[in-house]
Amino acid sequence: MLSFDLQFARGGFELSTRATVGAGVTGVYGPSGSGKSTLLALLAGLLAPSRGEVRLGDRVLVDTATRRFVPTWDRHVGLVFQDGQLFPHLTVRQNLLYGHSRIATDMRRFDLAGVAGLLELTPLLDRRPTLLSGGERQRVALGRALLYSPQLLLLDEPLSSLDDRLKQQILPFLKRIKDETRIPMLYVTHAHSELDYLADRALGMERGRLLADVTD
Repeated sequence: MLSFDLQFARGGFELSTRATVGAGVTGVYGPSGSGKSTLLALLAGLLAPSRGEVRLGDRVLVDTATRRFVPTWDRHVGLVFQDGQLFPHLTVRQNLLYGHSRIATDMRRFDLAGVAGLLELTPLLDRRPTLLSGGERQRVALGRALLYSPQLLLLDEPLSSLDDRLKQQILPFLKRIKDETRIPMLYVTHAHSELDYLADRALGMERGRLLADVTD
């Protein structure tokens, strides 16, 4: 269970959001500049709110009243961007294991073989990212996030840079992640077709405000 009540201001933009979301995929949609990516950055710890709190399960990640702010590296939250952001000097195997090798053994929920098999990456493990297609790079980014054993997966328009053919290849993998790992996900997108395929519920966002839950 994820719950948050956040306020954030930067320049002329103000965000004020409050929600509680459970297991499954929660879609977040809205026009550009509405605050979707800012919300994910606040939840991941890449930005600090001006006021509010974030709770994930029984952990308090942020509470401005008590000045509690758990840093990004200690939140166990996976974040996937639209361009993957792989390390070009590392192989696929090394990219996948980047976060996995930095967490305690008893916290590891997945292993390399299982995730590589889930995302059909096994034949690509020794390649560099420059030799991968766009869809393959996004699968590696997803795999890297999973191997970090996150309690929450944040996806910031992960398919927006791909053409329709590659989107149709990646969506089934996201569905498999949802069904087989049971990790709660927040999925930001402009595409209602992606929400129709993946999301258990959807939240609209406009001018820094979350609208009512529109599906269940």
